[in-house]
Amino acid sequence: MTVAESTRGPLLILDGASLWFRAYYAIPDKLRGPDGRSVNAVRGFTDMVAALITKHRPSRLVVGLDLDWRPPFRVALVPSYKAHRLDVSGVAAPGAEQVPDTLTPQVEMILDVLAAAGIATGGADGLEADDVLGTLASREDTDPVIVVSGDRDLLQLVRDDPAPPVRVLYAGRGLAKAELFGPAEVSAKYGVPEQNAGPAYADMATLRGDASDGLPGVTGIGDKSAAQLITRYGSLDALLAAVEDPGSGLAKGVRAKLVAAQDYLKVAAPVVRVVRDADVVLSGPDTLPATPADPQRLLDLAAAYNAESPITRLVTALTTTHARH
Repeated sequence: MTVAESTRGPLLILDGASLWFRAYYAIPDKLRGPDGRSVNAVRGFTDMVAALITKHRPSRLVVGLDLDWRPPFRVALVPSYKAHRLDVSGVAAPGAEQVPDTLTPQVEMILDVLAAAGIATGGADGLEADDVLGTLASREDTDPVIVVSGDRDLLQLVRDDPAPPVRVLYAGRGLAKAELFGPAEVSAKYGVPEQNAGPAYADMATLRGDASDGLPGVTGIGDKSAAQLITRYGSLDALLAAVEDPGSGLAKGVRAKLVAAQDYLKVAAPVVRVVRDADVVLSGPDTLPATPADPQRLLDLAAAYNAESPITRLVTALTTTHARH
């Protein structure tokens, strides 16, 4: 079964922080509410949600939240994990790039809009939004799933089997240029085997590393060579077994690189792989509402946030989608 063949709309799962960061930077920070507060992220994020609903006509929708941007279990395994970043409270590591002061207050404003609209949010204590998305996508057994994020690591979630299918709409270059990935697309772009493209991508990403997440990877191993190794040996575990086996045929130079990185490789996989069995708590039902949960509150927020147009588009998207189902 494909997303297009389903008689119901998909379960749409959004990476909240990923999208409102992109919304903030896509719209100049010149828009203000009546009280002078910045509202560019509120307006941009609301428009993104409206556009996604209009295009994909989901039957259910959840916005995933970071309840811990840097989970202790990941930091314990790889201390450099996101060490250069800061959280939404504005606490930064020395030298970290500052989150704009005018973005942080808009997160609560966005959550107010979602609540008034009746759109569910979901979080898991001690875990990141990636883990929320990973759990909701992995445990879904009814509707096709579309995960929306600007984080490439979520490509590990793609699947065709067991049904229902999971697709990742990668919005790293913005929603207008977003690419929809399934196993075939991940295989074609990154050179990993299509039959296990999701897990293979996670293994490839572990080898490659990710500077933006503070993951060093294996020095001298990039996307292409990482994909070739995972394709040849089938998995990261099998590759590490080959490192220990003198008769495995592993090239001397590659073996040396992997041996040099063995301390990292022994602990990195659980850091890169998303949690798939998190205790996710939703703010309410994930069924896409036909009308706002609190219409008057939504009208009040539209005025307070100078967001009448995007909120009107969001309400139109809700009602139109239900009319089509």
